[in-house]
Amino acid sequence: MNKQQAKNAIEQILKTESFADIKDEWVCNFKKAISSPTDLAAIDVPPCEPIVGKWLKQGDLGFICGPRGLGKTWLAMLLARKCAEGGNLGNWSVQKRRRVLYVDGEMSIDAIRERDNALSAAPADDIFYLQHEALFHLTGKVLNLTEPEAQAALLEQCLRDRIEILFLDNLSCLFPALRENDADAWNLVLPWLLELRRHRITVIFIAHCGRNGLMRGTSRREDAAVWIINLSELKEVADERNGAKFAAKFAKNRHTSDAECPPMEWRFLRSTGDAKATVTSTIITGPQHFRKCIEDGLSTATEIAEEMSISRGQASKYATKAIREGWLKKNGRLYVLAPQTASKDKPQLSILSKDKPQLSFLQNR
Repeated sequence: MNKQQAKNAIEQILKTESFADIKDEWVCNFKKAISSPTDLAAIDVPPCEPIVGKWLKQGDLGFICGPRGLGKTWLAMLLARKCAEGGNLGNWSVQKRRRVLYVDGEMSIDAIRERDNALSAAPADDIFYLQHEALFHLTGKVLNLTEPEAQAALLEQCLRDRIEILFLDNLSCLFPALRENDADAWNLVLPWLLELRRHRITVIFIAHCGRNGLMRGTSRREDAAVWIINLSELKEVADERNGAKFAAKFAKNRHTSDAECPPMEWRFLRSTGDAKATVTSTIITGPQHFRKCIEDGLSTATEIAEEMSISRGQASKYATKAIREGWLKKNGRLYVLAPQTASKDKPQLSILSKDKPQLSFLQNR
């Protein structure tokens, strides 16, 4: 046996011994953790605390997704601000103030400053920004969270700073090396996300939707998600004020029911010269949601029922009422907008009535 062969034999023995040691350690760990139902009930693991309403909790993985330029960052930054400031977000109360880190990989630093100011209702010492332009200006580094070293460093920073909620805006800019449609590529990120969850750090991704209205890329990303909020365009006359307008619907929600998290209409509006934004949120009623489905191109009771999470019978009832009102007609099995609905007399989704709850946040207090 020559020296190289001897060296290889020794390395193989060490590997074998190391494998055996690791295996024995795992056997001990499994023995401690495998429990009967009675023992499992007695393990004192603290429950995950609610953060916003019942739908957002400690350790959640959530997605806010929508088409380009619709208002994803407006909603995400409002959510971040409210979690740090306290108060209410739409119909939901913020249980207590949390420490928030918002990681931005796309917008200019001036735009982030402007929006943070526009959405601030009160001073907040518990919200922090890791902004890509500021990072490059101060360090010369470009943020790529696909790299394990960057993931480990950000986790350590979150633990040091006692961060409870981590916003990642957005998926394509912060993870540039990730192949969107490759399911296995998500393995470069998932272990890190699970480690954040084990530390009770809530992670909220901002992501783009494709032309089909669904989140772009592999559906495997959605497997570990606790909730997904999907934004869609409001079909209405344009408003001359700056800001954003959209409908928001939970496409997935493990914590609570559709009744507690109905579709919402959100408006972020600023008149020329105003530094602060006026934010309003309005519940979209069943008939209004039905109309939006029609305007978005859904044409059968089955499609509409699936989108609205209702029965086909309920969808047919909405259709019958709409036909009586004159804005819908039926061609065979398909529902289509009646021609006169394109006129200026067309009812708007945003019409407010005393039967439609509305909340307003004037961000200049």
